[in-house]
Amino acid sequence: MIKSKTFKRLYKDYTSIFINKIILAAVFSILVALSTSATAWLLDPAIEKIFINKDQTLIILIPLAIIIAFSAKGISLYFAKLIMINVSEEVKKILQTDMLKSFIKADTEIIESKHSGKYVSNLNFDVHQITRMLSESFLSIFKDGLTLVGLLCVMFVQNWKLSLIAIIMIPLASITAKILGKRMNKISTQAQEKSGDLNRYLIDLFKNHKIIKIFQRENFEEGRSETFVNDFKEKSAKIAAVYIRSTPVMEILTGIMIAILIFYSGRLIISGELAINNFFSFLAAMMLAYQPVKTLAKVNIAISQGFAAAERILPIIDIKNEINLNEDKKKFNISKGNIIFDNVNFHYKSNPDNKVLQNVNLNFAGGKMTALVGHSGSGKSTLLNMIPRIYAPTAGSIHLDDQDISKFNLASLRSQISIVDQNTTLFDDTVLNNIKYARPEASNEEVFEAAKQSICNEFINNLENGYETMIGENGVKLSGGEKQRLSIARAFLKKSKIILLDEATSSLDSKTEEKIQKALDQLVMNKTTIVIAHRLSTILNSDKIYVVDSGKIIDSGRHEELLIQSKVYKNFYERQFKEH
Repeated sequence: MIKSKTFKRLYKDYTSIFINKIILAAVFSILVALSTSATAWLLDPAIEKIFINKDQTLIILIPLAIIIAFSAKGISLYFAKLIMINVSEEVKKILQTDMLKSFIKADTEIIESKHSGKYVSNLNFDVHQITRMLSESFLSIFKDGLTLVGLLCVMFVQNWKLSLIAIIMIPLASITAKILGKRMNKISTQAQEKSGDLNRYLIDLFKNHKIIKIFQRENFEEGRSETFVNDFKEKSAKIAAVYIRSTPVMEILTGIMIAILIFYSGRLIISGELAINNFFSFLAAMMLAYQPVKTLAKVNIAISQGFAAAERILPIIDIKNEINLNEDKKKFNISKGNIIFDNVNFHYKSNPDNKVLQNVNLNFAGGKMTALVGHSGSGKSTLLNMIPRIYAPTAGSIHLDDQDISKFNLASLRSQISIVDQNTTLFDDTVLNNIKYARPEASNEEVFEAAKQSICNEFINNLENGYETMIGENGVKLSGGEKQRLSIARAFLKKSKIILLDEATSSLDSKTEEKIQKALDQLVMNKTTIVIAHRLSTILNSDKIYVVDSGKIIDSGRHEELLIQSKVYKNFYERQFKEH
C-alpha cells in the first residue's frame, strides 16, 4: 500500500512531466526488443538456406540483415539509455530543489532536531537511489521485458514444447528477486543511516578541527573515523552482496535448464520432430533471453532501494511548519513598537517535559531599551527568538503594537527586525555580500556607510581585496571580533525599527567594545531594543531590566531598583564588579 502511494506521488509530482520522453524511450526499447528477436530468428533461415540448401543469394542477404539488426539494436539502446539518463537527472534536480526549499522554509526547531549530516545524506544518497531506479530499473523493465517477450515468441514459433520447459525459469527468477528485494529494502535503510552518520562526523571534524589539535585528540579521531567509514563500508558491501546474490542462483537455474533442453531437443531431433535449423534458432533465442531474465531478477532489488529512499525523502519535502508564513495575511503596521508577551510558555517538541519558558509576561516599551539578565540556559535567547517567530509559543501570545504576531504576514514582521547574535553566522562569500545580505537592494555606498558606523572599515581596508575579499566558511579568515562587527554592520544596513542584541559585543576586546558601544548607541536610538548581556556594564542605562531564571521572570525594574529588590541581580552585579 505504501509503495503504491509512493509510486503515484513520484509519478504525479516528478515524472509525469517527462512522460513524452519516457514514451520515446519505450519506443526505442521496442526497437531493441525487435532487433534482438530478429537476430535469433534469422539463424533459422541462415542454417536451412545457407548451410543445408546452399542458397547463393541468401548467403549475402542474411548476414546483411544480421548487421542491420545489431546496428538497430545498438543505436536504439543508446538513445533509450540517453533519454532515461536525462529524465533521471531532471528528476534528481527537482527532488533536490524541493528538498532544499523545504530546508530553507522549515521551522528552526525541525532543522535542529536532526544533525545536518543526516540531511546531507538524504539529499545525496537517497536521491541517487531514486534516480538510479529511474535511469536503470524502469528502462530495464521496458527494454528487457519487451526483449524477453519477443524472444519467447521466437522460441514458441520454433518449438512450443521446448518453450514450455524454458519458461519455467521466469517464475523461479521472480521468486528469487522478490526475496532479495525485501532484504535489500532493510539493508538500504541501514546504509542510508550509516551514510548520514559519516556525513555528520565529517561536518563535526571540519567544524572542530582546531579543538582536536588543542586537546591532542588526533589518534582518538582517527579511530572514530575508521569506525564510521568501516560501518558504512559494511552496509555498502552487504548491499553489493545481496545485489549479486541472484547471480549464482540464475547461473545454476540456467545450467539445469540448458541441460534439460539439450537432452529433450536431442530426442526430438532423433525422432524427426525438430529440425536442426529450428533447434539452433530456438537455442539462440533462449541464450539471448538469459540476459533479460537475469537483469529483470535484479530490477526488483533496485526498485526496492528506490522506494525505500523515496519514503525517507518525501516526508522531508512535505514538512508541515507550525510557524506559518501568512503570506496572504495583512502586513504589520508598526507605529510605537511596543512588544507584549502574554502568559507565554514554550518547550521543545523533542523534550516536552523541559519547560523552557513558563507563564512569561513582558512589556517591552517602544523606542526604549530593555535588557534581559540571567544565568546561561535560563531562557533569554529563546525569548528573543520568539519576537521574529524563530520559535512559536506552545501557549500564550505575543503582540506588537496590539497586533498578534502569529496572525499577520511574517515577512512584514521580520523586515522590521535586526538581530546581532553571539553566534555570528557568515557565508563563504565576499565581505561586501555578507554585509549586503541584510538588504540585497542596498547600494555599495550604503554598505560602506554601515561598515563605517560599525567600525568595520578599519579592518576591511587592510584585507587583501578589501570588500571583495572572500572570508571563507563562516568567516574562518576573520577574527571573532571582526566577524561580530560584520554582523553589527548588517543591522546598521537593514535600518529596522526593532533591534535584538544577544551578546552583541561578547567577542570584542575592551577598546573595540567601547567603540562599538558608541555605534550601537546610535543604532538603537529611538528604536525598540532588547538586549541580552552577561556584562552588566553594557546595560546599566537600560530603561528596564528583566531578571530571568529557569524560564520565569523573577524581577524587573531599573538598575538602581534591582540592586535593592532583587537578590539574584545584586549577586550578578557584585560578582562582576569584584572580578574587575
